[in-house]
Amino acid sequence: MPSTSYHLHLPDAFTSCVVFASPHSGRDYPWSFLRGTVLDDHTIRSSEDAFVDRLFDCVPQFGAAFLRAGAPRAYVDLNRASDELDPALIEGVSKRSHNPRIASGLGVVPRVVANGRAIYRGKLPMAEADRRIARIWKPYHDKLTDLLAQSRAQFGCSVLIDCHSMPHEAVRNTTSKGAPPQIVIGDRFGASAASDVVDQVEAAFERVGLRVARNAPFAGAYIAQHYGRPSQNQHAIQIEIDRSVYMDEAAVRPNGDFHTFRKVLRGVTAELAAIGHHGTDQLAAE
Repeated sequence: MPSTSYHLHLPDAFTSCVVFASPHSGRDYPWSFLRGTVLDDHTIRSSEDAFVDRLFDCVPQFGAAFLRAGAPRAYVDLNRASDELDPALIEGVSKRSHNPRIASGLGVVPRVVANGRAIYRGKLPMAEADRRIARIWKPYHDKLTDLLAQSRAQFGCSVLIDCHSMPHEAVRNTTSKGAPPQIVIGDRFGASAASDVVDQVEAAFERVGLRVARNAPFAGAYIAQHYGRPSQNQHAIQIEIDRSVYMDEAAVRPNGDFHTFRKVLRGVTAELAAIGHHGTDQLAAE
């Protein structure tokens, strides 16, 4: 079992209603888990949003909270519902209506990592899935729920910036004109956040010269769907960053542009946090 479900970084004083989270950057791989997988220690990391937590570690300096996962995505996926159990992996789970995430092996306890590579030799007992959900999934979501509720209580609204990374190949051929996007903003086609909030997020990335797209190829999964309640002044926006911008994907290590890009994102992060500084009254009124 990973040592903790999450790591929480808080500001000295809350001045923003924005909460930042990184559910897929956890890298605490238990020895017992690694022993039970057919993958080597390098390949098992291919689904990890490696170093995203380092890209956003400046968040508390701008008056906002930053919640990051402790456990890796290959162990339990925090961006899935707790009942998205894969019958091909978990013993005793009955097949039900088609769920494309489960069918592809990417349920709450994943069966595969990137490129469909199997993690295990056989099935896992239901008790193991229940244990991971109870000790990793539930504490993370309990804390995220609390943080958003606290923001709404203090500021009248809350904005979740859900931070992710994406393989370059996922966006390499997504556009017929010009270069592919470096940032993909997901608001579930307007369902998880008010349009003016999303506009401000998009503008913050564009101002530093990054190419931005919306909802293609990633519109947001469970977290955006579950926490995005714009009619209740709670907005959730997923951010996907092209990994090739800041890391060597094959080697799973920062590339030569990492520190420069991290500085660029510091400015973006300051602007995103400022959405909750200056736009609180407007957001709460919508």
